[in-house]
Amino acid sequence: MSLDPFPLPVFYGAAIGIHVLNYYLFNQNRGQRIPSLVYGIGSRFISGGNLVRKCGNPTFGLITHSRWRTLSLTSNVYRVCKQGKRFCTLSERFLIRRKMAASDNRRRVKLYLLDEKKIWDDRGTGHVSSAYVEKLKGMSLLVRSETDGTILLESRIRPDTAYQKQQETLIVWSEADQYDLALSFQEKDGCDEIWEKICTVQGKDPSLDVTQDCIEESEEDRYEEFPDAAPPIEMPPCELSKLDEIAELFRSVLSTPIRKEKLFLALEAEGYIKKLLDLFHMCEDLENIDGLHNLYEIFKSIFLLNKTELFEILFADDTIFDVVGVLEYDPALKTPAHHREYLQKTVRFKEVIPISNRDLLNKIHQTYRVQYIQDVILPTPSVFEENMLSTLTSFVFFNKVEIVGMIQEDEKFLPSLFAQLMDDETDDGHRRDLVLFLKEFCTFSQTLQPQNRESFFKKLSSLGALSAIEVILALDDPKMKPAAIDIFSYIVEFSPSMVREFILKEGQNKDDDDLLINLVIEQMINDTDPELGGAVQLMGIVKLLIDPENMMATANKTEKSEFLGFFYKRSMHVLTAPLFANTVDSKPSKDDFQTAQLQSLILELLTFCVEYHAYHIKNYIISKDLLRRVLVLLKSGHAFVALGALRFMRKIIGLKEEFYNRYIVNGCLFQPVVEAFRQNGNRYNLLNSAMIELFEFIKTEDVKSLCTHIIEHHIKDLESVTYVNTFNALKVRYDQQQDRINGMPTFNKKNQLWIDSRTLEEEEERWFDQEDEVDDGETLVPMNDVLKSKLDSDFDQINRFMENRKAKDQSISRESPPRLLNKASININIKSGLTTNSPVNSPGHSPGSPGSPGSPPSPGSPLMGVPCPTPNSSPQTPSSSPSQDPSVISNKRLGLIGLVDYPDEDSDEEEEEEIPNAKRPRLST
Repeated sequence: MSLDPFPLPVFYGAAIGIHVLNYYLFNQNRGQRIPSLVYGIGSRFISGGNLVRKCGNPTFGLITHSRWRTLSLTSNVYRVCKQGKRFCTLSERFLIRRKMAASDNRRRVKLYLLDEKKIWDDRGTGHVSSAYVEKLKGMSLLVRSETDGTILLESRIRPDTAYQKQQETLIVWSEADQYDLALSFQEKDGCDEIWEKICTVQGKDPSLDVTQDCIEESEEDRYEEFPDAAPPIEMPPCELSKLDEIAELFRSVLSTPIRKEKLFLALEAEGYIKKLLDLFHMCEDLENIDGLHNLYEIFKSIFLLNKTELFEILFADDTIFDVVGVLEYDPALKTPAHHREYLQKTVRFKEVIPISNRDLLNKIHQTYRVQYIQDVILPTPSVFEENMLSTLTSFVFFNKVEIVGMIQEDEKFLPSLFAQLMDDETDDGHRRDLVLFLKEFCTFSQTLQPQNRESFFKKLSSLGALSAIEVILALDDPKMKPAAIDIFSYIVEFSPSMVREFILKEGQNKDDDDLLINLVIEQMINDTDPELGGAVQLMGIVKLLIDPENMMATANKTEKSEFLGFFYKRSMHVLTAPLFANTVDSKPSKDDFQTAQLQSLILELLTFCVEYHAYHIKNYIISKDLLRRVLVLLKSGHAFVALGALRFMRKIIGLKEEFYNRYIVNGCLFQPVVEAFRQNGNRYNLLNSAMIELFEFIKTEDVKSLCTHIIEHHIKDLESVTYVNTFNALKVRYDQQQDRINGMPTFNKKNQLWIDSRTLEEEEERWFDQEDEVDDGETLVPMNDVLKSKLDSDFDQINRFMENRKAKDQSISRESPPRLLNKASININIKSGLTTNSPVNSPGHSPGSPGSPGSPPSPGSPLMGVPCPTPNSSPQTPSSSPSQDPSVISNKRLGLIGLVDYPDEDSDEEEEEEIPNAKRPRLST
């Protein structure tokens, strides 16, 4: 058979000679000879037959000269050639080549891999195809690089792999749960073609965009409303030969809640777990490692079913050690673990108090073993989904609840424990075991409901738990003390009022050194840990005890006023003793890291007191000149200590109380702050920022007395700081205030003096009239000599003015006269401004001890007796003229106020009436 030569084509009027060669290509698929056309210009040829053979079923074809229609090459080439009407022009040849390029573009893809950071990583560009790969034994997706032809991807299309088509040009899937892959197609047609081949292999509908999840979801949806309608799971025979099948079944059901439920029912109904344990003994006897590994996976899956009924079977006395044995054969371990040997031979149960209740003893053993399985044997929780083993945690939780209940119900157990704990004849080893048992017992109590926990701790308290803690803290045992602190922490966290009540009762007949709260503070101070871990815990306990937010009011007295008065009288000197001892000179005596840590903890507690103890801490700060001592720590070499000292002052100033402001001004207490700021220089650090924030607060809140003091005495050290506008703004505000004062008429100034003095008198009357909330025998520490000397020149002027005012208003004077806290302790002669002090002794400490109620501030404190610097470096001598500026008078009332007791906001009139008037003498004139 031969074909006539094609006529010579004419293209744009030019004759071009084309060599046409006719030959036949044998088609193996159809078993017939099909003519193939070879088109060529010069020596370049394109074989249509070769295109058929290489490309399979391409969508491009030949275009007729007369009709310009596209024909499929494989289906129409024979018919078209036979008609003898075919010829190829140059433009047709161009279109054919363009069609071939379009086919390449259609299958052109980018391969992406999802990396560990969940970012899609581009692994190259190439062309994708699907073909049978012998080494993978199945139809596979192949991607060849378009640059060098290397294979970028060779992935078998598995029947159970879930493929997803996204955004019409993306196919995404997970490769054996190891990594995620994606093919991004250049054209939609290529994506549709590959998607159709994937669905063909898996037998799925190509019109859907997901190959697997849609089927499983539809099955879940079908039984979601009626789970009982789901078919039961038929368990394979429990035989050695079926272990692979059993393990595969367990793995397959974990992702489907309904099938998990059906598997649980099958296990429970057929007694399957005990049959599996019988197989375990057979595999262990035969040393069948593969079978043991399968059993490990099966029992791990049983744990993941998360069913209490199954745990009851697993943790029974006759099965728990077999379960532990199964879990020894983790496939991830090279050699089996030895958990059974540890639980049966290494571990020893100490029965510190004989337990007669057999059920209680068994429950204790079971709880320990189950917790060992949970914490040691099973993989870490991060391996599983969230809350996958929540039921196992609940199982242990309720076991602990039962143990606590059984021990409480035993009438002899706890009394015997505390009797032996308090007995002097009990040896240290046995006492240590008793303390450790009590700690574990209190730990279990955290599982109780609040009402049950309250009765639990009340019972411990009635049996003498707090007294036992005192005994243990007095001992020098490094193991018992931390356990006792933990027990004490549990009690305080649950019921601080119960502990406060105990402390108040024992304070009636014990010295300060023997008080429980002082023992706790001493433990904090003497903690030997370089990081002071125990001290931090104890500081939290003390903070809970002195926190007024958790103090309750009773019918007779407020717990707040009673306990805080007790604390400041009997315990505050113990807390501040290390601080006073370390700040005798102008810089810290010791500045090692451990000392700095302790000073920081004390500062944190004192700052807490400033924030929550309005009255008591005011009196303590003034009587001890505490702020001056704290500011010595600004010279510490540890930044966190200096910041703690500055934070203490910032908290005081943040209260915006003129009482504190006058104390700071009269004591020149900004001098160490400014000095530390100057020493810090231009370093941009946290200390610099904290100090600037302090001055910024004074400027923003317009604290006039402090602003005036800073500008008049420290502006030369601060005016050179220009990188912030704070100090310049302070100066501007000061100048504006002075302009307003200087611009007032003379009679207004006198009137202002009268108003300020009247305000002074009213404030003094209020302070004197309020209840001082201090016991009859309590005395107040005298004011330090520095502050008294600053007030000597002011007392005469204030006294004369007050005499005139009192003479006028005598008819309307108050019924309750003002009084001093302790007449024997402080004597005031207002006309002369002199005070005489008598030493005060409190039980349990000496007057001279640092920080004790009877110890005055150290003469070596910085700035003691030194006047505040002024811009002209000359001290200002107070004038006794009656026309003195009222602002100066206002700023120098501190000494009079510091000598009296200040009322707590919780004081009421009923408490005030309880104290006889004879104990509240009026200031004599």
